[in-house]
Amino acid sequence: MTLFSRDSLNEAAALVHQTVPPTPSFAWPLLAREIGTTVVVKHENHTPTGAFKVRGGLVYMDSLRRAGKLPMGVVTATRGNHGQSVALAAAKFGVHAVLVVPEGNSVEKNAAMAALGGEVVISGRDFDESRGKAAEIERERGYHYVPSFHADLVRGVATASLELFTAHRDLDALYVPIGMGSGICAAITARDILGLKTEIIGVVAENAPAVAISFDAGKPVPTATARTFADGLACRDPQPEALAIIAKGAARILRVTEDEIAAAIRLYYTATHNMAEGAGAAALAALIQERDQQKGRRIGVILSGGNIDMPVFGRVLVGETPKV
Repeated sequence: MTLFSRDSLNEAAALVHQTVPPTPSFAWPLLAREIGTTVVVKHENHTPTGAFKVRGGLVYMDSLRRAGKLPMGVVTATRGNHGQSVALAAAKFGVHAVLVVPEGNSVEKNAAMAALGGEVVISGRDFDESRGKAAEIERERGYHYVPSFHADLVRGVATASLELFTAHRDLDALYVPIGMGSGICAAITARDILGLKTEIIGVVAENAPAVAISFDAGKPVPTATARTFADGLACRDPQPEALAIIAKGAARILRVTEDEIAAAIRLYYTATHNMAEGAGAAALAALIQERDQQKGRRIGVILSGGNIDMPVFGRVLVGETPKV
C-alpha cells in the first residue's frame, strides 16, 4: 500500500524544511563500542518541538489550505508531541487549536503546547478516553478533528525517513518506535519509494503491546490498558490503516520492558549526551535486545523525541525506572 509518491514526498520535504531544518543522523562511536555494531541515530529530538511529529502537522494543515478547507479551529487528542505539532501548524496558518490530554499527562508537554498557542483540555484516564472528549469538542464547536493517523501526517513524518535514507542508503536495518503508527508507516513507505532493502523493525512497550498483538493476529486487537512511562508508545486501540502498512512492510515487532527503556535513556545520555523521552529511547532498547544478531551490520535507530519531564529524567539517570 503506497500512501504517496516520491514527487509528493519531495513536495512535503520542501514545505517542512521551511520550518524544520533537516535533522542530523550520526554514527556515535560510544554506541558502536557498547552494542558491537555501527549505530546511526536519527535525531528527531532536534526539531523545533523536540519530536518528529512536528513534520506531520505542517503537511496536514497545508493540505487543508490547498483544498480550501482551513477551518476556524482544530481539535485533537494527544499525549504531547502530536499536540505540539498541531499547535505549531495551526498557529502558522492562523487557526485555533484545542489539544485534549489525559489526566496526569506530562506537565512539561502540556506547557509546551500552551506556549505554542494551543488550548490544552485535560480529560480522560488515558489517550483513548481523551479521543472521546476531542470528538465531543468537534461536535460542540464545529472544529475540524485532526486524527492521530492520516496519509498527510505520514507524508510529513516521512520527510525524516527521506533525510535518513538519503544520507545512509546502506542501512541493513532500522528500528522505529510505534505509537499510533505514523513513524513506522512513514519509514516503510519512504524505504519502498526509494527502492531500498532496509529491514524495518517496529518497537512497542511490553506494557502497551496492542500493536504487537495485532501484528501477530493479523487484525486490530485492542488492549484494556497501555500503562507505560513511555507515553508516546501508550496505544491500546490500533488503527486498521496503520496496521495494514505495518503488516506488509515491517519485518517484526519487538516488545521492550520499562527497565530496558530506562536503560536506553541512560545510554543515550552517557554515549551521546542527548536526552531521549521513553518512546525516543525504545528503538535503541530493542537494538540492545538484538545486539548479537546485528553484529557487523549498519543499523539505524530513530530517536523520535526528547520531551521527557525533568523529574522523570532525573529518576532515570540515578538508575530508577519510573512507574505509572
